[in-house]
Amino acid sequence: MNPLKGITVVTLEHAIAAPFATRQLADLGARVIKIERPGSGDFARGYDERVRGLASHFVWTNRSKESLTLDVKHPHAAQALRRLILEQADVVVQNLAPGATDRLGLSYAALSAEKPELIVCDISGYGGDGPCRDKKAYDLLIQSEAGFVSVTGSEAEPAKAGPSIADIAAGMYAYTNILAALLERQQTGRGRHIDVSMLESLVEWMNYPLYYAFEGSDPPARTGASHATIYPYGPFPAGDGATVMLGLQNEREWVLFCEKVLLKPELARDPRFSTNSRRSAARVELRQIIVDSFNSLTTQQVVDRLDAASIANARVNTMHDVWAHPQLKARDRWTEVETPAGNIPALLPPGMSRRDTPRMQAVPALGQHTESILTELGYSARQICDIRDAGAI
Repeated sequence: MNPLKGITVVTLEHAIAAPFATRQLADLGARVIKIERPGSGDFARGYDERVRGLASHFVWTNRSKESLTLDVKHPHAAQALRRLILEQADVVVQNLAPGATDRLGLSYAALSAEKPELIVCDISGYGGDGPCRDKKAYDLLIQSEAGFVSVTGSEAEPAKAGPSIADIAAGMYAYTNILAALLERQQTGRGRHIDVSMLESLVEWMNYPLYYAFEGSDPPARTGASHATIYPYGPFPAGDGATVMLGLQNEREWVLFCEKVLLKPELARDPRFSTNSRRSAARVELRQIIVDSFNSLTTQQVVDRLDAASIANARVNTMHDVWAHPQLKARDRWTEVETPAGNIPALLPPGMSRRDTPRMQAVPALGQHTESILTELGYSARQICDIRDAGAI
């Protein structure tokens, strides 16, 4: 399944938000040409060396792309980039510093005047206008601005999410908006400008706590790994020292939990715990009852009781556990992709199977495709040598 075969994406990107969006376009068959700075490239290449000397973020978000190194401030490189966009691109994606593409003459207004069918997606921290337009934005800062940090963590200390969720949210909205714009272009023949901000993307994900705090109400409390407003819903220790995560969603499950897991059917009739709101308000007392009940049981015994009662539960897996997760193995969700350091495992794109043949090609070395792309644009070997000597590539 390569529904975007024949679509070319030119992307001026770094870090996570734009690379994640364009990698997903590549998964669907789009040709993605990644513009990188000569010598250093996307700065995410240098985040760490955990994947056989390559960066973990980079190998995740950059498979199936072509790397073209251009010093976009050099006249020769700027000319090559403009030719590439106007002659070949269907979509341009960028998450450079605020105002950078305007200064380079690569704004939607400038490009669409010459190529009306072009789709241009700008990804930024705060959007293309407004008082925060020119502020730099990194994932942790947007997690803070969007209120995520204020409702995450423990009572004693707020916390960020482990993964870069503001970047991921923006990348997902860029991806889906680009797909919608491609469908729209089939009907109208015209491209469009897409303006995706990390702030708006993450605030969309924050709508439950926003509405919970509607019209001055108290926001959800920080409750660690437990749910802030549903109880019991979170981690509980078993007698062998391991942790079981469990969650209840309704009153029917509460009755089953009391009868079949805690073996205390009378609790289901206790007025202190008769509704979710009351259980949440009395969570200190209820937690102690649950912990005391689990204290004589192993983790497996707790899980067996929960499963018998059809109560949702999970183990708190480490990253090493996830690599070996039996469900992912049983569903054949792992494949391999090439990298400059050899083949590495990679998860098939969610929603796709091997029968769909998602495009999962190599993670590029820096500048690996520079000469082939310039040759494709009509540059001779002598011209490529000259612009390389000039430092443009």
